[in-house]
Amino acid sequence: MTPEFAVTLIVAIVASATPILIAALGELVVEKSGVLNLGVEGMMLIGAVTAFIVAVTTGVPALGAVAAMVAAAAASLIFGYLTLTLTANQVATGLALTIFGTGVSALVGADYVGMTIPAFGSVFPDALANDPIWRVLFGYSPLVYASLALTFGIGWFLKYSRAGLVLRAVGESDTSAHSIGYPVLKVRYFAVLFGGAMAGLGGSYFSLVLTPMWAERLTSGRGWIAIALVVFAAWQPNRLLLGAYLFGAVITLELQAKAAGWSGLAPEFLTSLPYIATILVLALISARKTSAKNAAPACLGKPFRATA
Repeated sequence: MTPEFAVTLIVAIVASATPILIAALGELVVEKSGVLNLGVEGMMLIGAVTAFIVAVTTGVPALGAVAAMVAAAAASLIFGYLTLTLTANQVATGLALTIFGTGVSALVGADYVGMTIPAFGSVFPDALANDPIWRVLFGYSPLVYASLALTFGIGWFLKYSRAGLVLRAVGESDTSAHSIGYPVLKVRYFAVLFGGAMAGLGGSYFSLVLTPMWAERLTSGRGWIAIALVVFAAWQPNRLLLGAYLFGAVITLELQAKAAGWSGLAPEFLTSLPYIATILVLALISARKTSAKNAAPACLGKPFRATA
């Protein structure tokens, strides 16, 4: 393996892992607060179509990424109102949000199908961004560096900040947190908004960077992988980073296998590799012994009703 090929492989893995990592970070914060939002795929699609339309209209990809965060956060508010204020079932509402996001993105993006834009590429000089070797460090979109900063920032927030401690307390025992004066619903609303914004940002990576165009169902189920990844990482941001790049490697293997034309393997099987890996990971997680360190937040998915 030549150094140039190794660099190309690493760049491809990072590109495949980044949108999953960003969306999973948002879902991790949501679940740490005790809320289970299965609408990540729908919010990613809303973010992807919004980012593309804004980028096409304004010619500014960064503005498209910001708009994607706002649009997906607004969609997450629908989920938040139904599950937090009206105490609707979180699983059913999350699934409905995915269906809603899939339909809305297809409708809004109908006039943009097949259109392309310049990729939201590196901000570093071309001599570094396109160098056969140095592009392994400098050849990425700003969203890649943002995903790494978010990983370490969220890890610090949850472990060392007072607000992070409150968030975790709400997720572990909402009634106890409420009894000592913490605003449980307010904390969870902010967590849901943040999760929506991150899902939108992850979705924008598809339409601005990975495949700078719009097509229906552009995210190809990566939102579901992001949700599974949170469980795989045992709700720990550092493990989330490792898991995202592991899944990125599996996705890259699929693409490399298709490009190499591996004989004897059906294209459908290669396409299913990331999802087979997801099922295997979840099966292994189910078989492992649960400890306090890798257990889900105690109040995950449970509605909260404030009492006096």
